[in-house]
Amino acid sequence: QVQLAESGGGLVQAGGSLRLSCAVSGRTFTTYAWFRQAPGKEREFVAAITRSSGTASYADSVKGRFTVSRDNIKNTVDLQMNGLKPDDTAVYYCNGRPTVGDPNKYWGQGTQVTVSK
Repeated sequence: QVQLAESGGGLVQAGGSLRLSCAVSGRTFTTYAWFRQAPGKEREFVAAITRSSGTASYADSVKGRFTVSRDNIKNTVDLQMNGLKPDDTAVYYCNGRPTVGDPNKYWGQGTQVTVSK
């Protein structure tokens, strides 16, 4: 059974930091991504990283503040978030994207990140 489990969310003041982690079990993926969804808004891309080369990409809104990393031994994907802003408040989801097949099939349950002013 394939599972993606996020952890590390919480409440933090603006300017603070949080580190999210996604534990993946049951298989590996070509690419791992983080998405987020704020209340009343659509789910949006945050960051992604390839399993093999570790090539990372970011949404413009988080560039320079967030860093995505992976540990292929532990099969985990982390998102280090610094300089958090109230606009970063959302539920953050981990997504496993296979080389072939539906990239939107495998998701974690999400973890809440709340940034206060």
